[in-house]
Amino acid sequence: MRVQQRRELAFLILAGLFLGTMGMLNILGLTRFLYLGSIGSIPLIVAVGALPYPITFLCTDLISEIWGESKASQLVWVGFIVNCWIILILWLGGVSPGLDGFGASQGLPVITSSTPLPIFYEIRRLAFGSAGASMVAYLVAQFVDVRLFHYWKQFTKGKAMWLRNNGSTLVSQLVDTTTVVIISHFATHVLPIEETEPLLPQLLTYIYSGYLFKLLIALADTIPFILLTRWMRCWLEIPGIGAEIPMDN
Repeated sequence: MRVQQRRELAFLILAGLFLGTMGMLNILGLTRFLYLGSIGSIPLIVAVGALPYPITFLCTDLISEIWGESKASQLVWVGFIVNCWIILILWLGGVSPGLDGFGASQGLPVITSSTPLPIFYEIRRLAFGSAGASMVAYLVAQFVDVRLFHYWKQFTKGKAMWLRNNGSTLVSQLVDTTTVVIISHFATHVLPIEETEPLLPQLLTYIYSGYLFKLLIALADTIPFILLTRWMRCWLEIPGIGAEIPMDN
């Protein structure tokens, strides 16, 4: 009974971190771009919403390792539903009448074109702009990560944890970064693009600088992934290399 409680607690913590991070990603999104320095001639320019994003891949890798591919895939779908819920609330918050006078309602002040929009609407605009891109990229990248993780796990017969951790995350992060940048620009036009400069080099800068940031984080989480996996296998009493918790537990 105590072991079962530990397993439920561990899953809830990992799932909570995953879902909470996805919520931050949609709300913070593209509200600010950060310059984190440079590596050689490559600048590290990262949207603030992407800062905690790599932790989602660590969470799905741990869940894939301990609970299996099916459980990790279920969590990915729950994350998608959470994203849809956030977008729905942002939409309702924008179309409903407010005390600031925005929204159709009798008895509220008439808003002219010169009246500045509340901060909420700017956050909403940016969130909507990044939401479509992030949701498409999220589904593709997370499922690529889960599938590749288990491909490498089967290929190595449960050994070489560093390979499946990095091999799955590095490919999925490239898919994610490229998809977000392309959709954010061509579909929603929310990237800070300099109109007088060539477009392709600017998009490539966002792609390779964002991917480089995620790559460094992915490499840095290899040792924590291995240590956490070994500790969780012991704490959750899971015997054998590569063994998983059955779906009914």
